[in-house]
Amino acid sequence: MNKLKGIGLLLIANVLIFVTLSISFQIMVHSILPAFGIDVRGAINQQDLVWALVIGFGGAFLSLAFSKQMARSMLDCRPITQPRSHAEQVIYGSVQEIAQRLHMAMPEVWVYDSPDPNAFATGPSRNNSMVAVSTGLLQHLREEEVKAVLAHEMGHVYNGDMFTTTVLAGLMNTFVYFISRWVYRNLAERNAPLAFGVYMFLQIVLSFLAMIPISWFSRRREYAADAFAAKVYGRDAMISALRAIDRWVHRAQCEYATQDALATMKISGKTSGFLSLFATHPPIEARINALERA
Repeated sequence: MNKLKGIGLLLIANVLIFVTLSISFQIMVHSILPAFGIDVRGAINQQDLVWALVIGFGGAFLSLAFSKQMARSMLDCRPITQPRSHAEQVIYGSVQEIAQRLHMAMPEVWVYDSPDPNAFATGPSRNNSMVAVSTGLLQHLREEEVKAVLAHEMGHVYNGDMFTTTVLAGLMNTFVYFISRWVYRNLAERNAPLAFGVYMFLQIVLSFLAMIPISWFSRRREYAADAFAAKVYGRDAMISALRAIDRWVHRAQCEYATQDALATMKISGKTSGFLSLFATHPPIEARINALERA
């Protein structure tokens, strides 16, 4: 029932967003822009906008609706329904405690095999979600640190981060498709092969650039989830967990060099220059500083 409810809410949200943007588009093109002397009524095709909205938001919301299934299919994971060890009890009990405190449905709890100390939460809604932790998290962090990480992930669930990220991704996808299609339509009459080449080029470049605001929002939500964990289990526990993860990252970088550079960068947020715009996590030092200032 929760699964059907979550998918239903996604469909309703998708329709509402579609209607809102369509009405906004009509007002902008036919009223606001002409008032400023900008007439694009013949240049912008309503059909392109409709398809951009359908493809942009449709793909994003379908990914969210089936995010739990996709996560399980890509990882070597097992569910925890009846804890059989102390470690499993810590994981399951912490998630259950937070869910009960916040009057949320109990998320699915999974453990997956991975050496890096990591965890994630996903799912279409607050009451239809899953929390997964890596075996590396259990191996490298103390019990109170594991609990803090689990509270961090539950913060993502409670704050609705998966849904809001999906809305932002859908909006970015819509702009990518619409702009690419608009340029293609204006070039196709003169040179169809060139128009197709430009269309594919814009799809790639704009999709790449669209990751900048999405990544920025992802970094903001990490700070919010850290603050949530600090409220649940205390600031010191979350800071200790972040420092333990940071120690593992430094050790892994020294031992394996660039063998697993992507995984260590993803956890630590250690990027510089232009690449920092695409980091989904802030640097651990910045997260610790934010907790200490709170």
